[in-house]
Amino acid sequence: MFNLNGKKAIITGASKGLGSICAKALADEGAQVVLMARTQEKLENVRKSCKNPDKHLSIALDLTDIKKLRKAIAKAKAFLGKVDILLHVAGGGLGLRNPLLSLDDLERLFKLNVGIAAEINHLIVPEMMKQKSGNVVHVCSIASSEATASVGYNTVKAALAGYVRTLGREIAGCGIIVTGILPGGFIAPENSFARLQGKNPEMVKKFIQERLPRKYLGKAEELIPMVLLLCSGSASMMNGCLVPIDAGEGMAYTTQ
Repeated sequence: MFNLNGKKAIITGASKGLGSICAKALADEGAQVVLMARTQEKLENVRKSCKNPDKHLSIALDLTDIKKLRKAIAKAKAFLGKVDILLHVAGGGLGLRNPLLSLDDLERLFKLNVGIAAEINHLIVPEMMKQKSGNVVHVCSIASSEATASVGYNTVKAALAGYVRTLGREIAGCGIIVTGILPGGFIAPENSFARLQGKNPEMVKKFIQERLPRKYLGKAEELIPMVLLLCSGSASMMNGCLVPIDAGEGMAYTTQ
């Protein structure tokens, strides 16, 4: 169904959390992957845990350093030869909980959650358009349509959702499938819920009781079938779609 054997993929945020799980899943399906994140040691641990590790490459950098990002993308393209899949997992709230954000903090959040993906798409998607195929998948959040998290996080995830929806429509005729997932709360190695569980287990317990109908946190692995679908040609009717995958956590009647 997924048919990712031989596909070439770039994954951001791949050193931990959902990104690391996605890297292993794509490698298991036969894809060749370039892993990008900040910490070389963690990236290498993920790469070595992937199927056929010597097929893959890890590139450590600060993704928000645009000059370094451009060099890393050039290196990834040279290694892969072409790019079939872009999987944008990097993002987060940077721990900024103050509702009265400064412009500097809002710009930092926007760059991390929207700007990095937009720049990589700017560098890669034109080549996908020439080959008339490609899948571009963004990890968004149900916070894009509900005021469930911090002001900053909600705002930039809403911006990312708007970007995915409109970009998907704009280039739908070029053979490129642009999509996003809208996860609810889930746990993965070193992700925000894993860290919070260590620091404030009572807060996590309250969140589970008040927000999650299943009464337990989802696991990153539960998101993988949808991610693999969106990375494949089987997602051909999903251009510009944002797919909720939140185990009933979201409370909006309409989705993107």
